[in-house]
Amino acid sequence: MPSWSDFTAAAPALAAQVQERLDAHVHKTLATLRRDGAPRISGTETRIAHGELWIGSMWQARKALDLLRDPRYALHSGSDDPPAWSGDAKLAGIAEELTDPALVEEMNGEAAAGGPSHLFRLDIREASVVSLREDGRAIVITSWKQGGSVRTLERD
Repeated sequence: MPSWSDFTAAAPALAAQVQERLDAHVHKTLATLRRDGAPRISGTETRIAHGELWIGSMWQARKALDLLRDPRYALHSGSDDPPAWSGDAKLAGIAEELTDPALVEEMNGEAAAGGPSHLFRLDIREASVVSLREDGRAIVITSWKQGGSVRTLERD
């Protein structure tokens, strides 16, 4: 499973842009799949530590149950409102629950101290950043997929 550090090694400049967008906002949007295959979006927070990207969840929350049943996810960074918008980051891959109590407490902090919680390591199978060209007259999409190279596309 490609870790955050694997993604960073494969696409260092893009990984830096993605991290900048993730760090710009506390709250992100996580997409999971419901039992019937319909999408579900939930708020979440992320943390990069030990070369991995992590999310936590309250015990038995819908997003956690979705990920336990079908570990595919998509994650969207927070966004600034125009005209301050400086770009968005998007990631997709597979979530893996880790249950080591010390690790859960370390990554989930106070949330874990209040009772049981879930901890998921997010592998990175694809990532992108969408931003404006410097002159503001085009959208620039920079993307990467596991096993591939970084690609950039501009749309006027």
